[in-house]
Amino acid sequence: MSATLPVEESVDDLDYARERARLLMWLSGLGAGLALVLLVATGLGPVSVPPLTVARIIGHHTIGMPATAEWTAAQDSIVWLIRVPRVLLGALAGAALAVAGAVLQTLVRNVLADPHILGVTSGASTGAAVSLLFGVSIASGALAASAFAGAVVATALLFAIARLNGQMTSLRLLLGGVTIGYLFSAATSFLIFASDDQEGARTVLFWLLGSLGSAAWSSVVTTTAVTAAAITALVLLATRLDMLAAGDDTARALGLSPARLRMIVLGIVALAVGGVVAMAGAIGFVGLIVPHVARLCVGARHRRLLPISALLGALFLVLADVVARLAFAPRELPLGIVTAVAGAPLLLMLVRRSQQSPH
Repeated sequence: MSATLPVEESVDDLDYARERARLLMWLSGLGAGLALVLLVATGLGPVSVPPLTVARIIGHHTIGMPATAEWTAAQDSIVWLIRVPRVLLGALAGAALAVAGAVLQTLVRNVLADPHILGVTSGASTGAAVSLLFGVSIASGALAASAFAGAVVATALLFAIARLNGQMTSLRLLLGGVTIGYLFSAATSFLIFASDDQEGARTVLFWLLGSLGSAAWSSVVTTTAVTAAAITALVLLATRLDMLAAGDDTARALGLSPARLRMIVLGIVALAVGGVVAMAGAIGFVGLIVPHVARLCVGARHRRLLPISALLGALFLVLADVVARLAFAPRELPLGIVTAVAGAPLLLMLVRRSQQSPH
């Protein structure tokens, strides 16, 4: 036994080194790809700006590079005040939704879970509908505040339902989320039906499908803080999430309280999703599709899965927004339509792949 131990240890060390090298390869590749996509996406739109000019404008505003006659004042405003906040908000929203989806699939032990399953998206949508349909000024930030308040109310109801007459379990979370989602969706539909504001109703319907059109530096700052805090907290909980993924009994045997962990993680995810929905609307399919792709890349260990999901989600949503801007220019397509059209075939491919797998 002692003679074979060094061999076993060397094999384990080699496997760990390979996994680490694979993760670093994916992180560096996706990071570089995201940087390039952000640069190119910033220049695309009804007014096209070359990537090199975009880079120089960004450099002028961030590190003080001298302004030149290469770009006009209009291009400067379009790039710095409109396009850069938009692509950054898209990247942040995509990262937050993808990480939320990955964690929720572990939390409820269902591979079809995504942020919509919490009911948080529906709660935020109801809050936004109240703001848009009843004369509250969007410019004052009331839309984001109302949407976030709706998300908080939905989360509080989910906690109450999931812990009713017992401990919080995967099944209770799943059923509670579906119930709350239908409840708030019905409330939003009623608000649209009861409102006499036709323009407001159209705005609500567009917002319900997601849009980055209202992006500004203030929304980028807020979303950055929420997304960074949520992803950091969830990565720190990665080992415990791995235990939970092995089953509640296994988690308890390892000294973990599954109900308590679910409550903590659910609170983090709900705040992140509520913050994103408040800024960008209800965007579907990102949290459902991206985690599956990330697992194919680096496996199911959360310390690897979460950062890769964040980068893939950011890439996916930025590219989807480019399509939304250009497909029917100068009109803008709702972002949720693009993510659904792109995500549905990909989901079918993943289902087919899983059916063909020997496991």
